[in-house]
Amino acid sequence: MSELFDAVDALVASRSVLPPPVERKRLRVAHGLTIDEVATTLKVRRATVSGWEAGKTEPRPPEREAYARLLDKLAELYPATPADAAAPVQDAAVPATFTGEPAPAPEVRTAAGNTQTGKTQPSASAPVASAPAAASRPARTARPSPSSASRGPAEGKAVPANTLAGGTDSRFENGPLAVVDVDADGQVLAYCVGGLVLDVPAKSLPALVEWTLREARLGAPKLSGPGKDADPLLVLTASALKRYGLPVALSDEDRHAGRLPEDHKVIKQLVRAEWKLTKRGLGPWARIYRPATGSDRQCVQLCIPSWNALDPRSWGHAGQLPPSELARMLGVYASRVMTPRGSTAVTGLELMTALHPPTRASEPDADGRRHSEHNPGSLGKDPVDCAPCEAPDGHPLLADLPRFHVRGPGEKLFEEAYDWARPMTDDECTLRYLVGIDVNMAFAAGANGLNVGLGAPTHVKNPVFDPKLPGSWLVDLSHVDLARVRVGKDKWADLDASLLPSPFTPTGERPQGPAWYATPTVAYAQELGYEVRPLEAYVRYDNGRYLDGWYQRLRDAFLATMADLGVHADMEPADFLTAMDGCKERDPGLAIVVSAVKATVKGGLGKLRERPRGEGWKPGQPWRALARPTWRPDIRAAVISRTRINLHRKVVKHAAFTGQYPVAVLSDCVVYAADGTSPLDFLPYRDGKPLPGGFKLGINPGLVKHEGTQSVLWGEEVRERFNAPELNLARYIKDGQVTGKDSGE
Repeated sequence: MSELFDAVDALVASRSVLPPPVERKRLRVAHGLTIDEVATTLKVRRATVSGWEAGKTEPRPPEREAYARLLDKLAELYPATPADAAAPVQDAAVPATFTGEPAPAPEVRTAAGNTQTGKTQPSASAPVASAPAAASRPARTARPSPSSASRGPAEGKAVPANTLAGGTDSRFENGPLAVVDVDADGQVLAYCVGGLVLDVPAKSLPALVEWTLREARLGAPKLSGPGKDADPLLVLTASALKRYGLPVALSDEDRHAGRLPEDHKVIKQLVRAEWKLTKRGLGPWARIYRPATGSDRQCVQLCIPSWNALDPRSWGHAGQLPPSELARMLGVYASRVMTPRGSTAVTGLELMTALHPPTRASEPDADGRRHSEHNPGSLGKDPVDCAPCEAPDGHPLLADLPRFHVRGPGEKLFEEAYDWARPMTDDECTLRYLVGIDVNMAFAAGANGLNVGLGAPTHVKNPVFDPKLPGSWLVDLSHVDLARVRVGKDKWADLDASLLPSPFTPTGERPQGPAWYATPTVAYAQELGYEVRPLEAYVRYDNGRYLDGWYQRLRDAFLATMADLGVHADMEPADFLTAMDGCKERDPGLAIVVSAVKATVKGGLGKLRERPRGEGWKPGQPWRALARPTWRPDIRAAVISRTRINLHRKVVKHAAFTGQYPVAVLSDCVVYAADGTSPLDFLPYRDGKPLPGGFKLGINPGLVKHEGTQSVLWGEEVRERFNAPELNLARYIKDGQVTGKDSGE
């Protein structure tokens, strides 16, 4: 009888009444949910949920019952109002894009909202638009600000920067940051996002900090429920540094120390005003704070470009931008990624923590009090030891090793990106060009959906390999022969192994015996059709997809900014190549954002295995980074392993289908010999469709773009000039410029 009842319940659920598509989206956005979160919970694809909200498709059992239950719960929390029926739903989880329309001239007003006459500044040469919301979840207490609710672009007024779906968070009405500058009349101005300019009355640095916290209404809402709101960021120009008694440039001694000396007069001013500095001191990225009392947090961060806060390797020429353009560019980054917390590497690491805070508030106890408890899915608040094989040289775990001992593959996990090249064959030398393709956001794509360890490792002898269990495995993969590999469920391919890099080493050389590998590398050996028998392993039974939210936010930031530059997802291959050509010149400010987002990915992953940075460190002693719960070399190794394997899989599919082999591979760049100058001259597109599992042109992470083209004669001449038949031409394929330093001379 119970089976009949279950069948009846299922039949009723299959006809569950669902609200209209627009209402479905409104309910999701009202609760701050992303499409990815709903799709993951219901175990469907992201496109499926998008189709339900667009009215293109309707859910079917068994997902329909679960989806209806979700919407019913949300409808109880957020009942519809007449205004909801008339207003379009703005999805705070989807990054906004710039329209490119000319911006109104910025207004100058006090932080309280009073317009100052006669202080308007000329608008930036690049279009200025309001940055999208900085939070993926709207603040529960967000309400329209009385000082700005009636204003809009049509009135020539600046739009509040932190407009959220459903209202404005008045605490951060003026955006996440401001660039502080002194104009020709000696007036101190704070340039905010959206073209807004505030009049700054502060006469000293302590007064500037007080003004920022009391009147400026700067900051950004937290990125996750248990997290913290972002502190306001002040960017000080050279003229502002002079006004507040700071040097425009650091002396050689101070630059080496990374901060001003503690006896500097401005630091003494801060101390007298009872402000504190973090261990960074007053340097390029300084944090000025007072100890928090309860939930009252008082902290302001400084960014000083002339002290090299904006490293040109990540931020290009951002340090030379005018204040309004610098505010616009940093505002876009802050709203789409997060308010910078330091270098792009530091910000990348901080973004992981902001999306997965280590603790959360517990449910009320018997006395109605809440306590701090571990936040599931996070790395926790305490650091964990890595496995000995995962420890870099000089780690305290290796203190007992003999001096000058060099660890081999059987002692050290060495998962790094590719640096491989080979001499060209006679047939390849008859072709005219070398064409490089580059994988977009390759390491971010490698992090997507990756199961990583959250806790400490467990040592296991003679384990049975589990491709779903993150860890480090000691296994012999020297028997894997690329001459014959499985490229499908029941499909094998015969390849020329001498023309392919090994997937198991960064140098592309075939392993000679047992070595330590991360889980994705060993799983790929199985995928190629070979048996694996690990000798031992360090596995992590506490695991999860810790980097998914991190990937999604950086992906969305990248795609939204590229869309602003005219490069959209799902473009036809030829249109995509055309759109990419010169896209960064269309808006140099947004091009800087793209570069910074990429640097955030790589730098954040690099920080997971940060090495000692001076401080009198000696091998065998701990260094500062080891005290962080985010010091996790195993997670970095797993991401790099998966990224390298993803690339090799595409190379193998391409070789099996076309008979073409790469000439060089460097990290995420692959070079092929071809008869034409375009990737379309060797990528096997048929009727506009790429080879399944192979390379596909497009802007999405994991797809490829054109990196550069040089002639085969150029490649041979370069290798002959440096007497290096295996010189990695992928390093120079973009512009063809080769220096002796780069080539190893």
